[in-house]
Amino acid sequence: MTKRVVATAAGGPEVLELVEEPDRDPGPAEVLIEVRAAGVNPVDAKRYARASGSAHFPMALGFEAAGVVLAVGSDASGPRGPVADGDDVIAYRIDGAYADRVVVPADAVVPKPTALAWEPASGLMLTGATAIHALTVVDVGPGDTVLLHGAAGGVGIMATQLAVDRGARVIGTAREANQDFLRGLGAEPVTYGDGLLERVRAVAPDGVDAAIDAAGTPEALEVSLALVELTTRCTTIVARKAAFDAGIHVLGGAPGADPGTEIRNAARLELVDRVAAGTLEVVVAGTYPLAAAADAHREVMGGHVRGKVVLVP
Repeated sequence: MTKRVVATAAGGPEVLELVEEPDRDPGPAEVLIEVRAAGVNPVDAKRYARASGSAHFPMALGFEAAGVVLAVGSDASGPRGPVADGDDVIAYRIDGAYADRVVVPADAVVPKPTALAWEPASGLMLTGATAIHALTVVDVGPGDTVLLHGAAGGVGIMATQLAVDRGARVIGTAREANQDFLRGLGAEPVTYGDGLLERVRAVAPDGVDAAIDAAGTPEALEVSLALVELTTRCTTIVARKAAFDAGIHVLGGAPGADPGTEIRNAARLELVDRVAAGTLEVVVAGTYPLAAAADAHREVMGGHVRGKVVLVP
């Protein structure tokens, strides 16, 4: 039997339940993975918290996992070639990663870098692909000054490293407790809150070329629009009406947002290659067993998480 975390209804983390389901063999172009770790993301909680009347419960959760291939169907091939029993892999984008076993499309599977532990491997893809998507749409390159809101969060940490690697100067908003950490990644931290606009202007008197909002606050949008001349060089990962009205890039799966499917699919191989080369790090904020998925969601929904929260079967 497969153990899986599901949302039983719309609501808060209290609706999460660990259930058992019959095992399923992989079909053509599918693989069965023994999950060693699964990444937790804010969007997981939003799926059931904001579920409409058309939502189906129980709802399987989790878009990314890392584990060992137990079985493969015919023609099981991923972006880097055939997938075989015993392969250590990362799977994204999938459905139902909060489980001890999961059947996924083979084309969602990429090899896990040998030196990367299971927990960070499971948290690499969603935040990493989102960061690459954001940097791509605002065209961050050498010599750019980039304002990154929420720089110490899951997406922010990845975007900071990737932007610095592209030769950009990163000004990252964060609370004081995270600022030394951001300096270690190559960013110049500033404290968010009242007076943010003036603080950014003080550290970047020559201006800001692009802005990435990984925080989703009204302040982040207002300051970005005040500092960046072209709205085409502003983006947010949080779909708010004000962001759509302002005409900036809104990323993600919300109605009207840019899902960036091709960019995110291509990002998977770039991400594993960067990790293997030692130029990209996944920061794990904490781990929880599957049975404590509700506690993991409470931590993520509370904000102020540095890096990724992970479930370990």
